[in-house]
Amino acid sequence: MAIKIFSGIVAVVLLVGFTMPYVLKMKDIALTIVILIGVGMMAVDLWQSLRSKED
Repeated sequence: MAIKIFSGIVAVVLLVGFTMPYVLKMKDIALTIVILIGVGMMAVDLWQSLRSKED
């Protein structure tokens, strides 16, 4: 379980770190919304995978 939490946190940090320069440089509201939706979907998927009892 600890490896799932660690890998999930690393994945979220990498995604945010990869997309943040685009948001800050372009300052486009539509792009920011799309990226936030993607990060939100990733967070929901991470939450659901951590709550499952597969392991």
